[in-house]
Amino acid sequence: MDTEAITRAIEASEFTGVVLIRRGDDTLFQAATGVAKRADGTPITLETRFDTASITKLFTAAAVLQQVEVGALDLDASIHEYVELDDTTIGRKVQLVHLLTHTSGVADAVDEAAGEDYSELWADRPASSIVDTADLLPLFADKEPLFAPGSDVEYSDAGYVLLGMAVESVTGISYREYVEQQVFRIAGMTDSGFFDRRTDVPGLADGGDVDEDGEWHSNVDAYPPLGSPDAGAQSTAADLVTFLRAARGAKLLTQETTEEFTSPQVDVDEEVSFGFGFEFDFDEDGAVRSMYLDGVNAGASGIVRHYFAADTDVVVLSNSEDGAWDVIREIDAQF
Repeated sequence: MDTEAITRAIEASEFTGVVLIRRGDDTLFQAATGVAKRADGTPITLETRFDTASITKLFTAAAVLQQVEVGALDLDASIHEYVELDDTTIGRKVQLVHLLTHTSGVADAVDEAAGEDYSELWADRPASSIVDTADLLPLFADKEPLFAPGSDVEYSDAGYVLLGMAVESVTGISYREYVEQQVFRIAGMTDSGFFDRRTDVPGLADGGDVDEDGEWHSNVDAYPPLGSPDAGAQSTAADLVTFLRAARGAKLLTQETTEEFTSPQVDVDEEVSFGFGFEFDFDEDGAVRSMYLDGVNAGASGIVRHYFAADTDVVVLSNSEDGAWDVIREIDAQF
């Protein structure tokens, strides 16, 4: 591996964040650069926690599959069996498996591909008003479906919100509490959690972005201050490597379910497939090249990835929206 090329990519992109590349217990590359706390200039370290954005969906998927294993959830059942949705446009034919694999057709609160913007959403209601998972439901529950369940594929945040609500319904505890107890704790992720971004959480990087005039803008009010089933859990690079290893090593699920969790389920195109949370790409011979999930939000970007042939885990986390991508591309080019 060309570590000097990765270092050059970090320097050229003015990267702020952390990079961790491990094969087994061997660290092949690590770096931490930039500022974690704007108020006092606290530097980013390898122990800094970052907003993981949509990487959070992996924890939701694990939680759902755990509840499937104990018989509390059924992937082939309608989401209506677990969540009260009678006064919504979400059809009864939407199954949990559709939600997990982004084949439900449930529309997101904001269609960014159509030019919609989250700033417009929060103009009508403050992001801080979103506290519980159910508070997210009105943001998309009345939107027309994109397609019939199972007939197409379209990445959906809303689907994972519904999955989180299903977990809450059958466990009787909040989504965040469940994930902290049954995913983070079991996996051994001791530095991960759902922290309020409005408070001065020790070791948590401030998220934000620099505008065209060079002025930095915090992401505190850009989206809900507490993580939810679709995005927003906070973690360290080391904890995310720990999660990848736990996910592959049947620490969170049985061996049979682990094989399903770490395998492609639905083709998106010739190059990418969706699984139960993870995404997958392929070598020229059709073998799975890597499983991964990236995430992006205002003041947050990153990826977790396992390259199968190299048996190598990669985590890149940044506290800016555009910060991670140049480094991610350079690392990926090397595999």
